[in-house]
Amino acid sequence: MFRPPINRAMRILDRAFFQKDISLAAACVLDSKKIATCREDLHNDILKLERLPPIRPVQSNISGDKSTKCLLLNPRTKTDDESSWSPKLQDLVKARQVLVAPYHLRLDYSYWTYYDIVSAIIPETKHDEIPVGFSVVGHVAHLNLRDQYLPYKTLIASVLIDKNPTIYTVINKTDDVGEENEFRTFKYEVLAGPDDMNVEVKEQDCIFNFDYSKVYWNSRLNTEHHRLITKFHPGEAVCDVMAGVGPFAVPAAKKKVWIWANDLNPECYKSLVANANKNKVTPFIRPSCSDGHSFIRTSASHLLKSNRQYNFRPKISRTARTAKNQKPIHHAPVEIFKEPKTFSHYVLNLPASALTFLPAFIGLYAGHERRFYPHTNVKLPMIHVYCFSTKSDDNKVEEAKICAEISEQLGYEIKAPGEEEMEIWDVRDVAPQKRMFCASFRLPGEVAFREAEGSRERG
Repeated sequence: MFRPPINRAMRILDRAFFQKDISLAAACVLDSKKIATCREDLHNDILKLERLPPIRPVQSNISGDKSTKCLLLNPRTKTDDESSWSPKLQDLVKARQVLVAPYHLRLDYSYWTYYDIVSAIIPETKHDEIPVGFSVVGHVAHLNLRDQYLPYKTLIASVLIDKNPTIYTVINKTDDVGEENEFRTFKYEVLAGPDDMNVEVKEQDCIFNFDYSKVYWNSRLNTEHHRLITKFHPGEAVCDVMAGVGPFAVPAAKKKVWIWANDLNPECYKSLVANANKNKVTPFIRPSCSDGHSFIRTSASHLLKSNRQYNFRPKISRTARTAKNQKPIHHAPVEIFKEPKTFSHYVLNLPASALTFLPAFIGLYAGHERRFYPHTNVKLPMIHVYCFSTKSDDNKVEEAKICAEISEQLGYEIKAPGEEEMEIWDVRDVAPQKRMFCASFRLPGEVAFREAEGSRERG
């Protein structure tokens, strides 16, 4: 009764088509002061529909008093059939608190949801996979439509914009990520709205601006960004090898973590610098635009020689600055953050190929053994490397595959999770038989201190 009218032949959105008139019964509350009481008494009789308040102004055919409100009743209640009235409704009518009268309800395009409208247009044979999932990046909705829905793409995009006030542009991906370039950008077509890909995204109390057509960003990784950043502690140094526009780097720097952030894509580098400045974390981020293999090694070498420090003075609240007749303000002591000489973490977020960057860690700290445990309290860095694998219920097969690949790349056996400081985290499903993982392990001394032939040149 309340579903929108159907038009399977529609290809251009006709909003005026979606109207529906429904005849209902309404309980007209004769004393407006008793509307709340009557609503509670008629709880089981009231029409319950999402986005449709049951309390409505009376229509002219119900009462001449425009201040009177009425309660829409469920379709089982018929105006001219008292046997359909509940005992409570009958009691209220006899007590002259309400009267039952017809109500003309009109629903239009503005009432129904995106799914309602699209379901009324797309053939029922295709309802199992109606495109409801899409990524939102700033004001852009990013679809990845299956071929069967391409004839409806403009219509789908128009409805999507109508039903999502913050979305101004809808695009559809026309190739696979990374299909034609190493920067993980993609070809797209604009289905609705302006071709404006300069977006602003808020994540983890940070603001990111970038051109979505020129850099990689995945809003579905928000939870993963947060998870990993919680492992970083103020004062530590972290090397983000494939930093993108800064989803790890900027929030971590906000925690006063020293970040060496790199990306091969010049557009990512430009946005990373701008985002660091916008979020006021420039002192804690050292950006770079270079090959990740070499950056792993050069960043470690340069950090050994770095003498950076940042003197942080906690801000005084506006209230404290402007309060009258108060005692002199005692400034909090300055916190001094000195950059350490070694990294505590390396992040390699390029799941399609990050495992192949691991040989760069062979001999990373050769000749510097005495900087680390057991000679000092400093541990070798944790490596957080992202990768793709297959799917299974318990991920045991995948864990074995990932450990075997890591071991092959490092020339050293990395044992499966369960061992100390080794974890393989199930990040998300990316396809029916494909899953993204993050393998975190402590860089073994046998790898970091090894003097392998050509290891220096490999970086």
